[in-house]
Order: sequence, then C-alpha cells, then structure tokens
Amino acid sequence: MPAKDEFLIVLDFLPTGKPGDRRAEPVVQGIGEKYFNLLEVVLKEGLSVKSKDRLYIGEGKRDQVKYIRSKIRFDDLTSYAKDVLEEVVNELVTKEEKRFVEFFNKSGALTTRMHSLELLPGIGKKHLWNIITERKKKPFETFEEIKKRIPMVGDPKKMIIGRIMDELQEKDRHRLFVSGVI
Repeated sequence: MPAKDEFLIVLDFLPTGKPGDRRAEPVVQGIGEKYFNLLEVVLKEGLSVKSKDRLYIGEGKRDQVKYIRSKIRFDDLTSYAKDVLEEVVNELVTKEEKRFVEFFNKSGALTTRMHSLELLPGIGKKHLWNIITERKKKPFETFEEIKKRIPMVGDPKKMIIGRIMDELQEKDRHRLFVSGVI
C-alpha cells in the first residue's frame, strides 16, 4: 500500500475544475509534502487557494479539502503545475534536509551490482565508495558537509531534487523518494 501524505502543497488551483470534468468544482493539483504523491483534490465550496499553500489531507477532519479525487501522473499536471513543481520540490527538500542527508548516511545496496546512491544523478562507483568510506568515519550532517568531504561530488541537494523529478516523471522503475506511482 502506498504511503499516504498528511499535507498537500498546492501546485495549481482550478476554480471550476479541468476542461472536460463532469462537474464544475474547485480542483487543486498538488504534491504530497513527505511522499511526493501527485494528487488532485476537490476543495470545499467557496474556498480559494494559491500555489504553494499547504492543505491538510490526512485522516482527520479536513477544513479545506472536500475529498481526494485521485492520484495523478506527471503528464496529467497543468502546464502551470509543471512549471512550479521543481521549485516546490526544492523547498520541500530544503525544509527536510536532515531526512535527505540521512539517505546518504544509511542507504544500502539495491542489488549485488547496484547501490541506491548510484540512482542519484552524478554518482558513479568512485563517488559511491568515497561516500561509503566517509560515512563510516562519521555520519554526514548537512548537504554542505557532503560537498566538503567528498571531492568533486557536485551539489547533493540538486542530486536529490533531480532524482525526485525523474521519479515523478516515471523515468526509472526504482523508487527512492516518491511513493508508488499509479
């Protein structure tokens, strides 16, 4: 069962829904704050939201969301939602830096030949072994520290964001950060 998000970050708000919808109702396209699920939700009547607003979609009483319509694919997003998606992902990764740095500290092998770190853009065998060696000495605490301790590694935050964007666009069957795509 896919992991469920408690909060949704608004990517786009369609006050009367998408063209072709059977009913005209206020629809939000958004991304889950923790598991990066792409969802369409219907707002309660008379409400309005803007891009980057945070909506509660958990199991309890929802003040703004009438119901979750469905999980959607990257291709189902409006062009505006696609435009702000990477910026929103960047903000979520920045806010949860500790969680993503832990990935560098704790990630393991996927198969006998492939390590999960190698799924990050820019990480090959050489960087992989440098990261593993360094994290054994002392766990990383920040993205900046990873950059300092691993020569020529590039920007770890950008690697994470790049990987999340690839997963949202279903460019690879492996999932590190995005909950199961439809």
